[in-house]
Amino acid sequence: MQLTTEHFIALLPLLVTCATSVLVMLAIAWRRNHAQTYLLTVTGLVLALLAIIPALKVTPLAVTELLQVDNFACFYIGLILVATLVCVTLAHAYMEGYPGNREELYLLIILAAAGGIVLVSARHLAGLFIGLELLSVPVYGMVAYAFFNKRSLEAGIKYMVLSAAGSAFLLFGMALLYADAGTLSFAGLGAKLSAEGSLSQLVHLGIGMMLIGLAFKLSLVPFHLWTPDVYEGAPAPVAAFLATASKVAVFAVLLRLYQLSPAMAGGWLNDLLSLIAIASILLGNLLALMQSNLKRLLGYSSIAHFGYLLVALIASKGLAVEAIGVYLTTYVLTSLGAFGVVTLMSTPYHGRDCDALYEYRGLFWRRPNLTAVLTLMMLSLAGIPLTAGFIGKFYIVAVGVESHLWWLLGSLIIGSAIGVFYYLRVMVTLFLVAPGLHRHDAPENWGQRTGGIMLMAMAGLTLFLGVYPQPLLELLQHTGLTAL
Repeated sequence: MQLTTEHFIALLPLLVTCATSVLVMLAIAWRRNHAQTYLLTVTGLVLALLAIIPALKVTPLAVTELLQVDNFACFYIGLILVATLVCVTLAHAYMEGYPGNREELYLLIILAAAGGIVLVSARHLAGLFIGLELLSVPVYGMVAYAFFNKRSLEAGIKYMVLSAAGSAFLLFGMALLYADAGTLSFAGLGAKLSAEGSLSQLVHLGIGMMLIGLAFKLSLVPFHLWTPDVYEGAPAPVAAFLATASKVAVFAVLLRLYQLSPAMAGGWLNDLLSLIAIASILLGNLLALMQSNLKRLLGYSSIAHFGYLLVALIASKGLAVEAIGVYLTTYVLTSLGAFGVVTLMSTPYHGRDCDALYEYRGLFWRRPNLTAVLTLMMLSLAGIPLTAGFIGKFYIVAVGVESHLWWLLGSLIIGSAIGVFYYLRVMVTLFLVAPGLHRHDAPENWGQRTGGIMLMAMAGLTLFLGVYPQPLLELLQHTGLTAL
């Protein structure tokens, strides 16, 4: 295949991200400077975001057999880059008091973001696997970055071993699909399997094994056991990246696969996904009830949220694609805000993060700005009106009603009611006063200020989209996301 100028323009966000990683690596080799590395990383990510504008003018465009750069890919590339930019800013605040080398964390985040960009553009199982590994491998190092803390090291090893097992299932499933269909492209698989009518046992097994691999990455029940431990052990900005950019990329490629290969989207697979969705919603919310650690609570909460998203994936028609876009956007905003508060509270301390719930007792009386942000994020995660989370949940319910998925909607309502309880428990803790209790608090510095500005921006967007979601809905419609 001959690459033209248009192909390079379409690939511009990925090329800029990769070039940034090379520049950051050379800058670290030349001279270690935390502020310089941070500014280089932020500049590269902003340029990659701006590069989406010229890329949109040449889309849709197939770049080799592996990648398809279209409006769908561009939207999710933008979402991943924004999440990465916020995580980098939070990491800068977090790493101010870090005793070891700080600069490599930025390099790992950029490489993982490049993997996410490849993943959401994939239209071929080989592209999917390359993107997934490029996303996952840097995250192993990021999770274990605070290696002097045994929880971080344990979380990194646990995530690496279990992630490798998930990737093995995924690869084996792809091999079985290729053995039957003779192709690895999403559209080719869909056409071949549709033409055959009834699917062979080999295809059923291949689809099942691929589902196991992807469900692990999305921490869906029963492949969720790594989630709370890894979220708790990972440095707070890394947990934020894992909960947002990483999962958005995997869910976006799952949606594309589901839409382009309709033969994979019916019958027993829908029933199995429905069971996984109900189990994820109920188990995620019930286990979150018992948590006294904020990061573990958010980990179990994320399991439930991706259970909600499965409702729209199973519906797979009408408003489904738009609903997923809305929900993922609102989920990314609120999760970044919640993890951002943990990050700014944890900044000046060595050892574990400030994530125990008792450490947030009476936070309102010391840091009202952080309390306001965390309260808003909890309300949004609970789906309370006038927050972005309400709009996302409203769309998921609308899609469920449109497709008559009553059992799933019932579990969604029960799960949301359970969720309100533990989100309110976090909010109440912020306003309690306990005299004589030792509390963590973060001093003001440049990193804290930039992190605080980013948090306020997240909070402002969460409120704005909750009150006036029209710009986001128009963006999703104008980019043609509804017509994947």
